[in-house]
Formats: sequence, structure tokens, C-alpha cells
Amino acid sequence: MTDSTPTLTDGYARQLTYLRLSVTDVCNFRCNYCLPDGYLADNNCNNFLSLEEIHKISQAFALCGTKKIRITGGEPLLRKDLPQIIERCKSVEGIDTLALTTNAYSISKHLPKLVDAGLDQINISADSLQPENFQLITGHNKLDEVLSGLDMALERGLKKVKLNVVLMREYNRSELSDFLDFVRQRPIVLRFIELMETGDNKAFFKKQHVSGQEIRDELEQDGWLQVLREAHAGPALEFSHPDYAGNVGLIMPYSRNFCTNCNRLRVSSRGNLHLCLFGEEHHSLRPYILEESPQQLAKRIQHLVSFKKAEHGLHENNPGTTRHLAMLGG
Repeated sequence: MTDSTPTLTDGYARQLTYLRLSVTDVCNFRCNYCLPDGYLADNNCNNFLSLEEIHKISQAFALCGTKKIRITGGEPLLRKDLPQIIERCKSVEGIDTLALTTNAYSISKHLPKLVDAGLDQINISADSLQPENFQLITGHNKLDEVLSGLDMALERGLKKVKLNVVLMREYNRSELSDFLDFVRQRPIVLRFIELMETGDNKAFFKKQHVSGQEIRDELEQDGWLQVLREAHAGPALEFSHPDYAGNVGLIMPYSRNFCTNCNRLRVSSRGNLHLCLFGEEHHSLRPYILEESPQQLAKRIQHLVSFKKAEHGLHENNPGTTRHLAMLGG
């Protein structure tokens, strides 16, 4: 890959160098803000992208200038071929960073194989550091396994380890100081994510939403300072403090101008290109993935990107077609 590699640029001059690639929409957790009743399988529940399709998509996006791929779900660890998926994606010329987002249900069992396959970064979700509260939120008594997996990721030397926390007023807002203590000695990025409204959680959202600005105000009062955003990074504003080994990130989709620096596209586990997490439409790539060359598929993607809108509709209480976040991995 040379410096002349084209970059996907939308109609608002945003360079899209980051692909979030879902490999399944099945999840084994029952998080109260996403799938409180658990995953409900449909008639096409096994019709997910094959290893060969995933490889072709990675090649096409790399030809468009994509530098980073994040594997998402549902829960990616439910794919038995996840090590092969990571290896194929990381082997594509031009892909510099291969990341994974997971609930870490059985991460200690899988992590060594994933790292050997080429995994660079990992985001692990834990919305509470209290075992009983964690079980209340997720439906599983797995906090010890999740946190052990996070420590294992640090021991394995991954380039970046993140802990994702979805903010909820009644469930974990009071744990802010506990979370900050957690990163005092751990060189991770603790990311607080604003609860987002979806088609299935409207009442829950209205009751539980916490503005990320609340957290930002408290951090800045305590001496946390914003750091520069890395190339190809996600949407978080990141803060550091001299007394802490770890940093804190804030993902605030309801903040002003949140979409201005968007650099992400999404492909669902069924092969649909989503230009926005909360868009009204998607574009099916599946009929073309195996029929077209990577170069032809790249041209198709470049054309579709021109339809990306300036911003999401969350401020108007419009989550688009996103029923729940497991559909696209957030």
C-alpha cells in the first residue's frame, strides 16, 4: 500500500479510515439497555458473513484507505472462527490496526489465540465493578472473568486496552469514583459511553440517560486534562491525569458537533453497509462481495459513501432503523 492510496471521503470532507465490522448479531448477555430479554433468533440467524466474505470486505476497504478494522457483534467470541477472522483481516495490506470489542464472557480461554492471530487492541465491556450490580445489568455473574481478561490483555502486551462503561443514572452513575480508582494503577482507557436511544429502549433511555457533560465537568474540576485525538481513533474525547496510570474517555453522541469528525463506517454481520449507526437505510453489499473483485467492490463502496448524511437524528429522538445496539455493535 502506497501513500497514493485513495481515502474514502464523504460529501462533508470527512475522511473515513475506520471500519467497524460485525461478524454476528447474536449475544449471550442480556444487558438491560440493549437486549433485556436476551437474543431472539430469526430464521436467518446463521446467515452471517463467511470468512471469505469478511476477507474480501477487508481487502476492498483497505483499497479505499481504511487503516483500522474493529471486529464487533453481537458478541464476536461466539464465532468459533474468530482467530481466523482476525488473521485474515490483519493480513490485508494497508490494515494497520485490528481491534475487538467484546463482553469478555470467556475471554481468558480465547485471548491467547486472538493475540497470536494478530489482535492489536481490545475493548472490554463492564458496566459495573460491583458483582451483584454487574449481574443485574447483564444477566450474568461474570465480572471476575471479565476483569481477569482485562488484566490478561495488559499482560499480553496489547497496544491498547479499553474498558467500556455505558452510563445509567440508577445503575452505575454512583460508581464514578470506583471506576476512576480502577484506572489509578492500570494503563488502560476507561470509556464512559452515553446511553443512546434505540427503537427498543425508549422508556429505559428516558429514565436512565446521563449526559456525558456531567462526567466531563467533574473530571475537569478534579484536574483531568483533554489529550490530543490519535489518528483513526474512535469518537471518544480522552483525558489524562498525572496521578493516574490510565486515561478516561467520554463518548457523547448528544453533544454539539459530535458528528463533525466522524471517521467510521459499519458493515453488519449480514453484509449491509451502514453509513451511520443511526441511519434510516442501509446498502446491501452481499450480492457483490464474492462476485466482484476487491477493486470493483471498493469502487462500489466509494460511490455509496457519497450518501452519508451530516449527522445522526438522535437529537430529534430518531434512532433510525437501529432497534438495539447488538445489531451493529454500537
